[in-house]
Amino acid sequence: MKLTFEPTFRCLVPVLALIALSAAVAPPARADGGPPPPLDWKPCAQGPDDASGRELDRAGARCAELTVPLDHSRPGGRTIKLALSRLPATDRAHRIGTMVLNSGGPGESTLGMPLQTRAAMKDVAARYDLVGLDPRFVGRSTPLDCGWPIGLWLRSAGPTRARFDHQVAVQRDLAERCARRHADVLPYANTRDTARDIDLVRRVLGERRISFLGYSYGSYLGAVYAQMFPGRTDRVVLDSAGDPNKWGPRATQGTEDEAERALRGWAAWAAKRHGTYGLGATPARVLATVNAIVAAAQDRPLRVGPYEVDDQAVPYILSVGSGDDRPAARAEFTSTVRTLNEAAHGRPADPGSELDGFLTFVLTSAGSPLASPAAAITCGDRAAPRDPDAYWNDVQRSRARHPLFGPLKNNIWPCAFWPNHPRERPTHVANPTPALIVSATGDTATTYEGSKAMHRALTGSRLLTLRGSTAHGIYGEYGNACVDAKVNAYLATGTLPATDQVCRP
Repeated sequence: MKLTFEPTFRCLVPVLALIALSAAVAPPARADGGPPPPLDWKPCAQGPDDASGRELDRAGARCAELTVPLDHSRPGGRTIKLALSRLPATDRAHRIGTMVLNSGGPGESTLGMPLQTRAAMKDVAARYDLVGLDPRFVGRSTPLDCGWPIGLWLRSAGPTRARFDHQVAVQRDLAERCARRHADVLPYANTRDTARDIDLVRRVLGERRISFLGYSYGSYLGAVYAQMFPGRTDRVVLDSAGDPNKWGPRATQGTEDEAERALRGWAAWAAKRHGTYGLGATPARVLATVNAIVAAAQDRPLRVGPYEVDDQAVPYILSVGSGDDRPAARAEFTSTVRTLNEAAHGRPADPGSELDGFLTFVLTSAGSPLASPAAAITCGDRAAPRDPDAYWNDVQRSRARHPLFGPLKNNIWPCAFWPNHPRERPTHVANPTPALIVSATGDTATTYEGSKAMHRALTGSRLLTLRGSTAHGIYGEYGNACVDAKVNAYLATGTLPATDQVCRP
């Protein structure tokens, strides 16, 4: 199952073991415009058990560590460290420049991303230095971990006010835990400071302009960078982009329709394979099975292996799992639903390795190192309502039309109790930056309407639509040759299509 814990953007694929990459420490990058010190590039592997580091080393990548100001308004004050990797261009005679990457989240490590990006770019990759940068407080970049007992704050409000009040208590506790551990740095966990870090990386690398590839939340980060630092981007690809002016703690509101369409699409797929999975011979019967699972979880938590999956976790599992229409993803999610159905009937339910990893991340402290910075950045970007009744009222309004996903998409988050308000106003994205925006019409996390809003905000952009697909994370990931070819053509030439483009499955 492809895991998602980001609020609306990256269909984050949390790696339960963080990539451990070594780095050499450089003096602080100067935010005052002075010449930055050079980076000291070292091998990436930290030891014999660091498989990701060894893979980067085998590919010819090197890693370094850059020291930057915690507070960019005080360049001489406290500093933090950023970890980055670089896979250099091999065709130096035709080198285009440096491409900075972000895989989304917020909260997903990007250090290993150059390897996947090089594969997606094919021959074009030889002309770029590919830089994977763990954003501040993520992965190896001065990591922030709130020590949460659960790995994810995304939950449904549940069927009753009592269940919602339980969520209020849980979210308040998560925020308080983060405040106790990291009150001194939480004000500096936000997208605008991450964009400032990227510009210091640009300068340290000696580039006048950088290219940028970002997925989901990474698309928002790229748009903010272009807004804050106009004229410093070359070729920009924003994959699975959301509405940049709605990003924040309540960005899942309004995505219920997309989630329900995806679930119905999966039900039709599963019905055709009733002989294999036994969930129902028609889409209606498959959905009836799902509703029975939800009802059973409301009576008592479902026992799945060593885990208890309650009525506030089940809707999240259903939302995530149905958001990818590739056959392998469909099969994996259908197996998950079959397991939940066994548990709903009180029968032994073995999660298997994939579902076990997912539930470990969602239900235990294993996901805290990834979910903590995701919450910190989201809460640090935009203020959230503080009154729990505001969320309950939205849940109740949405429940009549969206009984399954309304309470999930409108529920309260720890941002309601975050110890600090954002230090700056949210970035209003509106500029003529040339960019290629890639979106699937069935995206359930960053919806197609959101990508069209990004297209309108970046007036120099073009929209590349994958029509008729339920997908999040397309270029180089979904396996659509049309999308990959059009993106690579733009990266090779720097010329956007004359008009918006459409690809089909």
